Amino acid sequence: MRDEPLVARILEAVVKAVDIPVTLKIRTGWCAESNNGLTIARLAEASGIQALAVHGRHRQQRYNGQAEYDTIAEIKSRLSIPVFANGDIDSPQKAHDVLRYTQADAVMIGRAAQGNPWIFQQISHYLEHGHELAPPALSERGHVLSEHLGALHEFYGATMGPRIARKHLGWYLDTDKRFDAAQIRELKRQFNALTSPSAQLEWIHKAMADDANERLFAKGSHAA
Repeated sequence: MRDEPLVARILEAVVKAVDIPVTLKIRTGWCAESNNGLTIARLAEASGIQALAVHGRHRQQRYNGQAEYDTIAEIKSRLSIPVFANGDIDSPQKAHDVLRYTQADAVMIGRAAQGNPWIFQQISHYLEHGHELAPPALSERGHVLSEHLGALHEFYGATMGPRIARKHLGWYLDTDKRFDAAQIRELKRQFNALTSPSAQLEWIHKAMADDANERLFAKGSHAA
């Protein structure tokens, strides 16, 4: 984003090279002193980009601080292509508020979907009906989690699959309201000690049971 002419050349080259619509995601700028998101957005539209997502932080912020939506609102007001708002949208209410403030055409969800794939359905329901959808049943959480980790095992193999599954299981636990912080730390410790796909799937079966607290935190219990 620091080299605006280069951005234009890259976008024009990509658009000309393919027969499908090209979309782009940007930040508000490189740093606080060069908040040139609007300029880049205009270059994108002129280059033939068909839709633009804007993260409400500049590059040097990474994921620190709070996302701001003023720049997104300004970009939306100046462009004719669809604009998607992104950054810190972690609930149906927040999605509603950001859409109303920025007038964006849609929201893009990132980190809030980690461990909570239901957030997309929850947002859609809230925007359509004006009230929050009931959280997923325990059986549904267990089914989705088992399918997710099973797919990781199949794709990455019996060695890397269980290793990669650990961070995903951690995200699911962080969104599970049945457990407090100390219990989540213990559950992560148990799961991270498991090295085989079958052991991980069996552990998930226990964790998603109605009596999970008793089964996983019984005195003297330990990871297999």
